Amino acid sequence: MCFAALKDLVPSACDSTWVVYCYQAMQRREHIHFELCAETLDACMAAVAGGADRIELCASLEVDGLTPELSLVEAAVRQSPIPVHVLLRPLADECRSSSAVVAAIAASVQEAKLAGAAGVVLGLLHEDGTVDVEGTRGLVVLAAPLPVTFHRAFDRTPDLSQALEDVIRTGCSRVLTSGGAADVVAGAPTLAKLIRQAGERIDVAIGGGLRLRNAADVARVTAGRHFHGSLQGDDDAMGRADPTPERVRQMIDLLCSATGCEGMRKFILD
Repeated sequence: MCFAALKDLVPSACDSTWVVYCYQAMQRREHIHFELCAETLDACMAAVAGGADRIELCASLEVDGLTPELSLVEAAVRQSPIPVHVLLRPLADECRSSSAVVAAIAASVQEAKLAGAAGVVLGLLHEDGTVDVEGTRGLVVLAAPLPVTFHRAFDRTPDLSQALEDVIRTGCSRVLTSGGAADVVAGAPTLAKLIRQAGERIDVAIGGGLRLRNAADVARVTAGRHFHGSLQGDDDAMGRADPTPERVRQMIDLLCSATGCEGMRKFILD
């Protein structure tokens, strides 16, 4: 996307510094990728203005995310110049395969495709907690050509190493995980192992408790390149609140610095 087109798409509330910063983000970053988990249009625009690579759109983050309303998906896709990937999780605390769950996800896949989403985020487990390879593969085929991320149901599996191989077999291009732990800090050693195991076969996205205060350490320990977080009221007394462009930008700079890629510079238009 050219700079002029991006400037037209970025919300008017964003000053020229943020416009150029966002443009720099879209032009560089072979090394790290940051996805903002968003449940409002304001959060989506903060992702754009702060220089995030992509958005995971969802609802109800208080229960770890559910499928968002179609109207929100359509609005986010229409207003965001960066890719919008849609979480497809119809029920809280339920990742087990069933005909009803699979049908609901399949219907949402079709809606997301028609709405212009850049990708979808989903996952199915068997009753024993192992990855439902066939069920998930069927949804991956249905979603094609959109890429599919296997969500944090992965962290509920009994054997993460085997689960990674199973997710690769489904055809998913990415898996989101905290390393099977309560947060990415506790899971960092396991995340490092999973990233090494995955190699170039699938992207391992680090997410679940990623905060400004721990991002650099997690990035260094894991040697990760893909990161995911909501930045809602991160590290202060704000409580749950939409992220700001400044916080998104700060997260990206922390990750860039920790992983050795060149930090982004701010350019102010004359």
